[in-house]
Amino acid sequence: MTEKKESSLFEKKLIAPAIRDAFKKLDPRSLVKNPVMFITAIGATLTTLEFAFATRSRFNLQIAVWLWFTVLFANFSEAIAEGRGKAQAESLRKTKTTAKARLLKGKTETVVNATDLRKGDLVVCESGDLIPGDGEVAEGIATVDESAITGESAPVVREAGGDRSAVTGGTRVLSDRIVVRITTETGDGFIDRMIRLVEGAKRQKTPNEIALNILLAGLTLIFLLAVGSLKLFADYSGMAAGQDLSGVVTMPVLISLLVCLIPTTIGGLLSAIGISGMDRLIRKNVVAMSGRAVEAAGDIDVLLLDKTGTITLGNRMAADFFPAPGVAGKALAERSQLASLADETPEGRSIVVLAKEKYSLRADHYDAKHTDFVPFTAQTRMSGIDLEENGRTTRIRKGAADAVAKFVAELGGRMPAETKAEVDRIGRLGGTPLVVCEEASILGVIYLKDVVKGGIRERFAELRQMGIRTVMITGDNPLTAAAIAAEAGVDDFIAEATPEDKLRKIRSEQERGHLVAMTGDGTNDAPALAQADVGVAMNSGTQAAREAGNMVDLDSSPTKLIEIVETGKQLLMTRGSLTTFSIANDVAKYFAIIPALFATLYATGGGVGPLSRLNVMGLATPESAILSAVIFNAIVIVFLIPLALRGVKYRPLGAAAILRRNILVYGLGGLVAPFIGIKLIDLALQAGGFV
Repeated sequence: MTEKKESSLFEKKLIAPAIRDAFKKLDPRSLVKNPVMFITAIGATLTTLEFAFATRSRFNLQIAVWLWFTVLFANFSEAIAEGRGKAQAESLRKTKTTAKARLLKGKTETVVNATDLRKGDLVVCESGDLIPGDGEVAEGIATVDESAITGESAPVVREAGGDRSAVTGGTRVLSDRIVVRITTETGDGFIDRMIRLVEGAKRQKTPNEIALNILLAGLTLIFLLAVGSLKLFADYSGMAAGQDLSGVVTMPVLISLLVCLIPTTIGGLLSAIGISGMDRLIRKNVVAMSGRAVEAAGDIDVLLLDKTGTITLGNRMAADFFPAPGVAGKALAERSQLASLADETPEGRSIVVLAKEKYSLRADHYDAKHTDFVPFTAQTRMSGIDLEENGRTTRIRKGAADAVAKFVAELGGRMPAETKAEVDRIGRLGGTPLVVCEEASILGVIYLKDVVKGGIRERFAELRQMGIRTVMITGDNPLTAAAIAAEAGVDDFIAEATPEDKLRKIRSEQERGHLVAMTGDGTNDAPALAQADVGVAMNSGTQAAREAGNMVDLDSSPTKLIEIVETGKQLLMTRGSLTTFSIANDVAKYFAIIPALFATLYATGGGVGPLSRLNVMGLATPESAILSAVIFNAIVIVFLIPLALRGVKYRPLGAAAILRRNILVYGLGGLVAPFIGIKLIDLALQAGGFV
């Protein structure tokens, strides 16, 4: 997996455009989408008008300036998040090209502009050619450089008729010749869609985000009514006490109280949190088709994983040699290595390596003139070598047990009972037995096994701590599936699975109230990808799979699903943490402003009233207390922007543990931080003579 380097939040190329966009977002049509910031902007406007046309006091001017800063800082947080996405989009845009395409009609090729291609057109691509548009390989096989979109320098193989047939416009053919059938219209290619998604042009609020917005709007309305009634309470109380509070409880002061009490912190950062979730996936080379998909990944509690390539390395590897009676282990290893030299499969390569590592065998003393290699084929299911020594040819073969048994039987030999028992034992262990023979004599068995990826068991244990159940899906028989499942540590498995089985399992889990995620790359995976709450399609897969999923993994790494779930969890954790912090620090701001407003109420002899006891921070004056709270309310947004964009540190914890941690760290922290911050600002204002 290639993860793109994260750019600094303070790069000049990001900061300057974000500042400009922050001012552009002062447009009421943009602000109205965020009720909390819209109310703050209205308050800033009223305070500005109050200063301009009524009370031209320095205090009112400072209040107006910092209210506007509150709105601008919130806009800036959203703009900087969008700017990071635009930087990603710009790098993607560079992969687009105005290349020529070799349009194929019948047997005639015509050179046309890539922009003139239509869905269903056939184009020819040879070594060195750029693929002009998204499509599927209709004919041929070739190696393709996809580094422009994945960042991986290693070429990949694309071929017709399989699950590795999809190609992306802007990538380059490195060898051979393929015919590509274009599957998208101009302007709707994969990179075009990625650019639009990354730039956030079509980002829609997720259900949880909408719900939180409604909650924040409700809290804002409650505080609006409370603050509105406070003026009536102040007038009544002042009259009862024989005091005039009209010069204390002014409109700018009431607006300051409202802005400090409503959840401006999370209101200003909410959009940035959502955008940054998609941005973090992009940096992991995953394109989410919507913010809803990222959020759903965080709520997943059932994970369906293919065995091959996800839990195991994808190829069975040689693990041991088991010689037949009377045959030395080194002799079996030597003959196995010779028989595997012409086997170009990963399994064949692993046998050569195992013989070298276990017995230091290299097969370098054989004369090439007197050897005839027999490559592995799907028809014979064997590979081997014919050695010519002293005018006599010795045939050595390695392959599937039944294929070698048939080969030996034709030469008049038979498989010993001990070898048959060894073959059966390896099969029960979930491995693949390969038998080696020299002419009519059976030499022994090679044990091939699925190698479970290192650390995968620990990853599954972490998921289990988060309340996520893992289900392995494989086409293997139940015995093999059970052995791999036990070694990997998954919670459940489905053996001999068909596409219908996958779909049935997903629906069954969803009917029980679970959210399900899965990966796939083939056309037969498309129904399950579409049904899953989070369907991650491999970029190397078929067009049907990519269109069915709501995420596309550009690296085509099946294990990326685990990282996607972690990113979704991190998004939800970040939103929850900052919401907790925002609501908690409103309490401290209450203790700053309310005592300042009513410090003299019911005072006798010109002193302070009983409510002054609530001034636990010991703030100098009412004006200093109010202004300090407003300034803290604004700058705390700036300090939290890095956390909103990078996300809180991910930890594999359950919901209850995360809640306790949020209350302890962000709840208590949100309660304490304003007391310290407001007091320091109060001291600075006094020292600077601003109040």
